[in-house]
Amino acid sequence: MIETQDNIPTSKMGRAMKLVGAGAKVGGNYLKYYAKKTINSDTTKEELHTDNANDIYQSLSQLKGSALKVAQMLSMDKNLLPRAYTDKFAMSQYSAPPMSGPLVVRTFQKSVGKSPFDVFDQFETQCTAAASIGQVHKAQKDGKTLAVKVQYPGISNSIQSDLRMVKPVANAMFGLPEKEMKKYFQEVEDKLLEETNYTLELQRSQEISTTCTNIPDIFFPVYYPEYSSPKVLVMDWLEGDHLKEFLDKKPSQEVKNRIAQALWDFYNHQLHTALAIHADPHPGNFLLQKDGRVGVIDFGCVKVVPEDFYYHYFPLLVPEIRNNQAVVDQLLSHIEIIFPQDSPAVKVELQTAFLEMTALLSRPFETENFQFTHEFIDEIYAKGEEIYQIPEVKRPTQPRGSKHALYVNRTYFGIYSMMADLQANISTHADLWSDKLKSHWGLEKA
Repeated sequence: MIETQDNIPTSKMGRAMKLVGAGAKVGGNYLKYYAKKTINSDTTKEELHTDNANDIYQSLSQLKGSALKVAQMLSMDKNLLPRAYTDKFAMSQYSAPPMSGPLVVRTFQKSVGKSPFDVFDQFETQCTAAASIGQVHKAQKDGKTLAVKVQYPGISNSIQSDLRMVKPVANAMFGLPEKEMKKYFQEVEDKLLEETNYTLELQRSQEISTTCTNIPDIFFPVYYPEYSSPKVLVMDWLEGDHLKEFLDKKPSQEVKNRIAQALWDFYNHQLHTALAIHADPHPGNFLLQKDGRVGVIDFGCVKVVPEDFYYHYFPLLVPEIRNNQAVVDQLLSHIEIIFPQDSPAVKVELQTAFLEMTALLSRPFETENFQFTHEFIDEIYAKGEEIYQIPEVKRPTQPRGSKHALYVNRTYFGIYSMMADLQANISTHADLWSDKLKSHWGLEKA
């Protein structure tokens, strides 16, 4: 029996109390752990992590919205949290506790002005997937099977208050006052608000699916504006498996490579041609077919990449540019890694560390074919941890890095992680964009 929610806390007080309750449970779990530890010295923290992960996730999943979105993002970072947390938080990608049937009908009617039973020939009140912003229901209309995404009530109105509750924690983690972190919080807030605007998502879904229609093995649903609203989005139903379920079926490496190549080409086109990216590359947003094709859904989180940022960020992934000191100085200054007031020693330390990381991230682009492995991902995270120990990174006098890098980096790490899970061997096609960047900076083609 699937546990459902008849209501979702929407007031600031109600949401804050839910988080306070989670904190109390975590405190109790620590007391239980230390009590067991005194009795049995062999007791490990695995049970503690599991209990905490369950309690925290339960609270976040009941809140939905930006609170659950944070869990979703954390689930993609395998090195940031113990596995008990990442495994549990991964559920937020497509299997969070859903709204009850009556709440779904009330929410739909409030947004559309009609009952879903009046709009569709058939409508299933039990959802097929539930994530952080909304949940999906299957419906029938004029012989077509449709996916109806219904947004949780009160989500858009709670984003600002949710983030205000998160800010003190984040500020303490980075050792910076709120005003110094403002640009990053604003970027996150803007993106989360966009994700609650299903009218905008509909527009972007149609635009991106049109521009990417010729990419092999990638396909998209047809969207239906006539049945949609700012809080309800209707599209064709797509069959397929999410990554975990797909891998559980033991597909051949040939099929996995075909899927990986399709995903890679999809993102290559968005990053280097369209300059607008599907910036939520978690496994819940892709439906994998046994023949190697990939259905792409959920364009709620789209990062439009400013052209100026593009031509100062991505050149660092090209070895010929990275080895040109004069250009590198301009790039690192523009994307706010190096500041004029930095001492020469700090500049050298930061530049060396950042170039080492970009050299690692660019490794797939330096060969015609690249084999992704979990060891490669571990190497990236290890380098990130090493960089984090640099004093000007761990306890900076001011935040470093352009706000535009937040979702671009998130996208890259998400794709790299999926490539590793697929153990993919793909053609990276770096020449399709690296020559363009070298030309922009007046460097000879390789």
